Amino acid sequence: MAALKWLTPRRQSATERSVLAGEAAAEAALDNRARSDDATADPEEPQFPVAGDPRAAAFFDLDNTVMQGAALFHFGRGLYKRKFFDKRDLLRFAWQQAYFRLAGSEDPEHMRDARDSALSIVKGHRVEELTRIGEEIYDEYMAGKIWPGTRALAQAHLDAGQRVWLVTAAPVETATIIARRLGLTGALGTVAESVDGVYTGRLVGEPLHGPAKAEAVRALATAEDLDLSRCAAYSDSTNDIPMLSLVGHPYAVNPDSALRKHARAEGWRLRDYRTGRKAAKIGIPAAAGMGAVTGGVLAALAARRRYR
Repeated sequence: MAALKWLTPRRQSATERSVLAGEAAAEAALDNRARSDDATADPEEPQFPVAGDPRAAAFFDLDNTVMQGAALFHFGRGLYKRKFFDKRDLLRFAWQQAYFRLAGSEDPEHMRDARDSALSIVKGHRVEELTRIGEEIYDEYMAGKIWPGTRALAQAHLDAGQRVWLVTAAPVETATIIARRLGLTGALGTVAESVDGVYTGRLVGEPLHGPAKAEAVRALATAEDLDLSRCAAYSDSTNDIPMLSLVGHPYAVNPDSALRKHARAEGWRLRDYRTGRKAAKIGIPAAAGMGAVTGGVLAALAARRRYR
């Protein structure tokens, strides 16, 4: 894979696979951007975003930030309905998710097992097939799960003339569908390799999670000539502190307890669109790993990476 000329040198603070995943996500996002560009809405905060700033943009995590629950869980439900995997696979995925919710941590061995299981499921399937199915699944399971409050925040940036990107461990094709349906600029997501439009069963780098998200945002900012000090980022998870720390306007949205504590210590703005028992349930520390779990479980249902 030839390195893009505009990519910045690798930093010692990031692993090589994180950098590769981030750069691949940025490249895929820019490739997909030409296919969707739309915007309209209603600002929430008059002091920010600043209208007419061409070097400002907003980056939104997806799971529990823009969408209730994990997008990949909803996507997995749709694939199970279409008999992509059997009940034994479903039970294994459910056990892996339950483990992370109870443990509140991300064991590398379990992550690798989940990722490899997902890769084996999609290997040999065509990219266009999963893209078509993704459109159907969005209507079936995802459209009603969008947080109106976070949607309004994204619209405020669009109304100010800024670009708005999703940044998620979900497959870039799934993320791009969601971004297009919401009228956003585009999406950065996990990139899976494909050859001649068929998944090979390998990822490019690793799932777009934690440090890899920060690398993707950094690479996209370089390509788009953005000033990160004038950009905003939104997330619910402590895992996204690297991404939130990159920008001048970080927001903790529906935060888990660790991110809430960190945000208060740093003076970051907080937004919580959950209510009552649902907020308490989603906000437990273990939920911080949910996006990564589902990213590992179905990461390869992602994006295309064409090699010739």
